[in-house]
Amino acid sequence: MNVTFACPHCDQPATVEFAADAASIDCPQCHAALGAPEGSWSDHDLRRCLICGSRDLFIRKDFPHRLGVSIVVVGFAMSCVTWYLYWTYLTFTVLCATALADMALFFVVGDCLNCYRCRAEYRQLPTFSEHGPFSLETHERYRQQAARLVRNAPSAARASDDVASVSDVARH
Repeated sequence: MNVTFACPHCDQPATVEFAADAASIDCPQCHAALGAPEGSWSDHDLRRCLICGSRDLFIRKDFPHRLGVSIVVVGFAMSCVTWYLYWTYLTFTVLCATALADMALFFVVGDCLNCYRCRAEYRQLPTFSEHGPFSLETHERYRQQAARLVRNAPSAARASDDVASVSDVARH
């Protein structure tokens, strides 16, 4: 199995090969060992994220989005030119070819399991039986939670500074 993640210790992106029977994932940059949470595996199926322990995982196509957008943009640009030149049949041929290329890539490309919380990506898994497709509701819940944590982090740092200054004053 291939795992792509941002290390929680050094915040550097990493891609690591991981065996289902391994107890931890080692970050190649900072060499920190990330222990697999209890109950991560069940019958060769990944139940929890190995990086953050979240049970909220979703399946998506492992397709480079830039390539997909590029195919659509090139097809649209070519069809605009042929439409401008009144080559109606060629216009629809270009549009159909673009749609067929996109559909062929959809069926050829494999699946990828992603974590909502830490955005870790798991490739080359034997099965994805328990997890469903992307859920906007779950994604929004984690996005809002991350926004609240970022918004509250400076106030928490200020509060700890205030506590430290009060304790300094009390000591003197």
